[in-house]
Amino acid sequence: MIAIRSSTAGSLAPTPLPLEHGGRLRAAAARYRIPVEDWLDLSTGINPDGWPVPEVPGTAWARLPEEDDGLEEAAARCYCAPGLLPVAGSQAAIQALPQLRVPGRVGVPTVGYQEHAQAWQRAGHTLVSLDDGNPGDELGAGPDSLDVLVVINPNNPTGRRWSVSRLLEWHAQLAARGGWLLVDEAFMDTTPQDSLARYTERPGLIVLRSLGKFYGLAGVRVGFVLGTPDLREALRARLGPWTLSGPARHVARLALADSPWQEATRASLRLASTRLAGLLSDYGLVPTGATDLFQWVCTAEAPAIQDRLARQGIWVRRFDVPSSLRFGLPGAEASWARLESGLRCLASDARGDAFRHAAVEAPGIRPFSSAAPPLAPARGPLPGDSR
Repeated sequence: MIAIRSSTAGSLAPTPLPLEHGGRLRAAAARYRIPVEDWLDLSTGINPDGWPVPEVPGTAWARLPEEDDGLEEAAARCYCAPGLLPVAGSQAAIQALPQLRVPGRVGVPTVGYQEHAQAWQRAGHTLVSLDDGNPGDELGAGPDSLDVLVVINPNNPTGRRWSVSRLLEWHAQLAARGGWLLVDEAFMDTTPQDSLARYTERPGLIVLRSLGKFYGLAGVRVGFVLGTPDLREALRARLGPWTLSGPARHVARLALADSPWQEATRASLRLASTRLAGLLSDYGLVPTGATDLFQWVCTAEAPAIQDRLARQGIWVRRFDVPSSLRFGLPGAEASWARLESGLRCLASDARGDAFRHAAVEAPGIRPFSSAAPPLAPARGPLPGDSR
């Protein structure tokens, strides 16, 4: 926790240190002395071929945002949701939702987007760290049971998925005693059939969606909270008016209504993710988990691999617990070629003796070793991902 002293207002309240996220390309550029425009950024899991944004009309910039512009209706149709609330990226909801409940016991995945854990802890709740995100016996009816279960589906960065039937079972157990099931579906757009959106009229079931990943519109900061009307109204009151700008509402409404682009993009991302898995495997970095937007590789050599790629202007996301790397999709053919060149340079680096032990032990495997160790309990906050 940190406290900042102001000469006019005394000491500010202690606040937790901000978590590290994907992106941060300018910091990498400064560290490695490579201009920002010369980097291949694979660190965020954002669609590199995002929705083509048209010109935004001047009125969207000049007027206060209005809620009867059709955004809510377009989003509800796209997600097959009975009702929703637009927010400034799902991060806004992640920070505000814990303040709507009295302190209780909240289950969060040990490995996953760590802003969830920080927000619930900041609001005075007791965290229960769940290996692999599985609540196990924590959903029982005893005094040590959970009041809220946070599920990231699919998980970032592990790619772990939970079925609709399993999630609805957990929700029923929680809702029976006034609990919540909060499902973060930031990476769900490529597989909409696995979403819980259509069930969010059920009390205690909350789903978060975002335009940042699938649509490649992270900068527009648009997300949605799917839940019952009373929940949405309580959150609306907490967040206040004009959570989205006029231009953001305009772009989001058009993107969510573009079903031909959505269908074509689902198919292209699926192929690209499969291609990335094959490329990484060719160089001994066999993925441990994945979604259609990234591949996740567990390897003890993650720090050195990230550093060697960064020296070639290729930025990937590193996690400490477990030691691993997340590779986003390259996008253009030139980017694919650059990634392969970077992997080839790693494999042939004369200084990389530490990388070559896998090739000696297993001929035919290129000189990296990737393995999937058990997911150990986090020793501290695990860096999250950009929203």
